[in-house]
Amino acid sequence: MIKSSSRPKPASPVGAQAMLIAGMVVGLAALVMDVRRGVPLDRFTERPEDCQGEANANVIISREQLAQFLTISERDSKAKVEQVLQTPYCLLPSLEIRAGTPSERAVYPLAFDRQTWLVVLYEGEEYAGYQFRVQR
Repeated sequence: MIKSSSRPKPASPVGAQAMLIAGMVVGLAALVMDVRRGVPLDRFTERPEDCQGEANANVIISREQLAQFLTISERDSKAKVEQVLQTPYCLLPSLEIRAGTPSERAVYPLAFDRQTWLVVLYEGEEYAGYQFRVQR
């Protein structure tokens, strides 16, 4: 009686490398573009000099606030985000990311990196996303 080997064949190193490269490309694309809507992330923000109204100069967010904010899910309430981040430094002009839905953008400078700003996007009373903006 002849016994056949039922062991699976090991994965090809070339196939594993190709999958790793493909994953990296997809990850990079996700960083450059909001995949869900197909809108470039740069469209979310403008330079903070474009703030509307008065800027709240004393506003900065700590690492702890940022860490807590990053646990909030998209489409959660705006109130939940504001509970963590408090009053924004300023608001940027509103824009329309999705047709018929005006979006509000709030700016928060980071306490530990004053050249980086957190821009939070709201659609109505829902948190819709964020972007880090590095000032030059």
